[in-house]
Amino acid sequence: MEFTFAHNNFNVVDLEKSLKFYEEALGLTVARKKEASDGSFVLAFLTDGKTPHQLELTWLRDWEKDSYDLGDNEFHLAFAVDDMDAAHKKHAEMGCICYENPGMGIYFIADPDGYWIEIVPAK
Repeated sequence: MEFTFAHNNFNVVDLEKSLKFYEEALGLTVARKKEASDGSFVLAFLTDGKTPHQLELTWLRDWEKDSYDLGDNEFHLAFAVDDMDAAHKKHAEMGCICYENPGMGIYFIADPDGYWIEIVPAK
């Protein structure tokens, strides 16, 4: 028996705002969408176009809060980038850098819902 990664999920309050962020910040595009026939949810699966791993964004119609409880925000996704300086400049201009660790050579950005995404140099 063998298990492989398929996707990770983030629930989002404003799907269109999140889709725009992930495209601008990380170059992700929608691979596919699934919409409930009753309109109660929309799933958008985002791809980097290179790896099989996807990020699933879930929008729930009946979610009544303005945000999701992210706990201590200790869980996160990580993206490797081939040009850290250009990525850092872009994310600084977007105003989405939420934490930097120069000693480790990494930083984090936050999406519109407050999820943290680690940016690391490609090896």
